[in-house]
Amino acid sequence: MGRIGRPRAEVVITDHERVELIRLTKRARVNRAIAFRARIVLACVDASDTAVARHLRTTKTTVAKWRGQFVERRLDGLYDEPRVGAPRTITDETIEAVIVKTLETRPSGETHWSTRSMAKAAGMSHSTVGRIWRTFRLQPHRSESFKLSPDPQLVDKIRDVVGLYMHPPANAVVFSFDEKSQIQALERAQPILPMDVGQPERRTHNYLRNGTVDLFAALNVATGEVIARCKAQHRAQDFVAFLREVEASVEPTLDIHVVLDNLSAHKAPAVQRWLVRHPRVQFHFTPTYASWLNLVERFFGLLTEKALKRGSHTSVAPLRAAILAYVEAHNTRNRPFKWVKTAEEILDSMRRFGLRVQQVHSR
Repeated sequence: MGRIGRPRAEVVITDHERVELIRLTKRARVNRAIAFRARIVLACVDASDTAVARHLRTTKTTVAKWRGQFVERRLDGLYDEPRVGAPRTITDETIEAVIVKTLETRPSGETHWSTRSMAKAAGMSHSTVGRIWRTFRLQPHRSESFKLSPDPQLVDKIRDVVGLYMHPPANAVVFSFDEKSQIQALERAQPILPMDVGQPERRTHNYLRNGTVDLFAALNVATGEVIARCKAQHRAQDFVAFLREVEASVEPTLDIHVVLDNLSAHKAPAVQRWLVRHPRVQFHFTPTYASWLNLVERFFGLLTEKALKRGSHTSVAPLRAAILAYVEAHNTRNRPFKWVKTAEEILDSMRRFGLRVQQVHSR
């Protein structure tokens, strides 16, 4: 007489379940276990446990387990159930004490806590301290700089500049202007070694200075096109000469709005006289210590990162050529920067930050 075993659970899946199972099989890079279980269930529709195990290179026990889980609990059966785990050894009071000590105290003779110094002070392992800090996003090792603008017209200027970015006036062109001054022509002390298989590009840490150049740049907010000129200095007369070029590039019937910072050269008498003779050009100044509000700064950041930081220039001439080559490449892409935060969102964020600073000082 043949051996009679436990009857095999038949797998019948609906169209919806098939689509979901196929989707799960494509998540092998995200969750390999779930993807493997989904493949087992799909294979069990038309094959025995032995055939499925042989095809997927696993055991009959594994196939039978997930076949049964799916038949009993459907798609939910493919996921692991929560496990109880070991009892906690760190109480909420202990965690709170670590957080308070991290925020409100400093180790003797030092400026900030490390995981090991905190672990020694709190009587726990440094890995436990690390987990607590990660959970509550505490990073004593990091320090960032900030500067609150003391400009008395801060609110009005933010609303004015952001309004130009997000809702430019009709029959007008908006430019974001600034100078990137004292760009150094740096030549590496030794030739740069190019990238190779398994080896990044390498350069010496020391360099030779071969002069400087000032970059004048006006970013057309609507189109993303940049008008750029390299000059030896950034005096008022240099600024006026650049303004003439910007105005000449715009149709005579359109007004010109220029967003710029509070550099003294931008308010010099020569500039004021030029503005009187060209009434269609209007200046909009960013608040003091608020260069982040000038959209052309984003272009300067990309220029530095992609064209200057890794370069080696023997003189000002190749440096100027590298700058203008990047400007030309940028203009061919024709992709403007998009300002997304409204003035009220910016002011609300600054208000919340100010309240936090006030709370810190009132402790």
